[in-house]
Amino acid sequence: MSTNIYTGPTTERERHVILDVLRGLALLGIALANYPEFALWTFLTSAEQSAMPTAEVDSVVRYLQYLLVDGKFYTIFSLLFGVGFSLILARHSVGRFVRRMLILLIIGALHLMFIWSGDILLLYAVGGLLLTLFVRCSDKVLLGWAIGLLLLPVGLDAMTEFGGIDFAAPFYDAWWTSATAQGITEENFATWLRDADSYQDVFAFLIQGAHERLWEFVGGHRLPKVLALFMLGYLIGRNRWYARLGDFPLKRYCTWMAVWGLPASLLYAWSATSGHPWGLTIHSLLYTVSVFPLAVAFVLGICILYQVCSVKHFMAFGWLAAPGRMALTNYISQSLIGILLFYGIGLGWGTTFGLVTVELTAIAVFFLQIICSRLWFRAFRFGPLEWLWRMLTYGKYFPIRKERN
Repeated sequence: MSTNIYTGPTTERERHVILDVLRGLALLGIALANYPEFALWTFLTSAEQSAMPTAEVDSVVRYLQYLLVDGKFYTIFSLLFGVGFSLILARHSVGRFVRRMLILLIIGALHLMFIWSGDILLLYAVGGLLLTLFVRCSDKVLLGWAIGLLLLPVGLDAMTEFGGIDFAAPFYDAWWTSATAQGITEENFATWLRDADSYQDVFAFLIQGAHERLWEFVGGHRLPKVLALFMLGYLIGRNRWYARLGDFPLKRYCTWMAVWGLPASLLYAWSATSGHPWGLTIHSLLYTVSVFPLAVAFVLGICILYQVCSVKHFMAFGWLAAPGRMALTNYISQSLIGILLFYGIGLGWGTTFGLVTVELTAIAVFFLQIICSRLWFRAFRFGPLEWLWRMLTYGKYFPIRKERN
């Protein structure tokens, strides 16, 4: 493991634009995945969703969301985190990396407890810490662990379905105990944040939401999935495959992933929108064999386009790369904007719009982030949270403003 004495962050010259482009794409997908929850549409009953003026279009959008969005961009984001971990570990000691993960743990905990219950950063920090146990493994061993961890949730769901072992039951009970203590019930769950007229009310929801998130992590077996994706991303980064795109038959790989992933995703989306008619285990298997291949197909498709079109001649790359360069800041700001739009302490639009309107809002928010990110980088070297994270990691000050010529 390299222990390079250089203790600074990645410089402008060392950046690989394709990674920033993919992070930008992932941020768009994450907004599309998360905003139905920010808008409280996800919490409405089926009857309430059907009463929306856009209900017919919403049903199509919901299917498309499971087909093209659900799990795919979180997978891409996780892979990119793994790539980023490889870049850090190639330049610094494991101790420096652990310090960076502990800071991320704090950021995630603050996000979870004070901003949004759907935080993923806390889980990413735990997964990153666990990754350190595998960094000295060979590529073959690392790949074997990753495949095993990706398949593990299917086995665990089979144990739940056929063996009656509900791993998440204690966490579900703890969640509703916390919710009841805050006065939150199934009847007011969807409208609580819309009707909140003070941050105190929002915080009450966040307290029970932290318990709910833990239940989701356990019930959804998120840790083995995330750790597996980190391993694969670390494998990609360690071998610098992202910097050697011309060495691989990307079109062939992309075709294979799409031919496998798209039909499987069609089945997964049907299972998700039909209440898992084939059972929990089959649904879990469909998720595993659809989400990862299609996400990889998305990544390879962007890489192929990146090879064909230079950044200068394809403006979309520059648009996506800008928010991708400050992914942490934009991820947190998506939460803050969601609160301002949909909660009672903001505009109170929650439960008001159908799914198609919510998703169009998410796209609009992302385009706003593109504009703000591009303007920001005219004067600054790092995103604000990235700057703070790096200074805490390296234990020294870095100038954030660009030098004027």
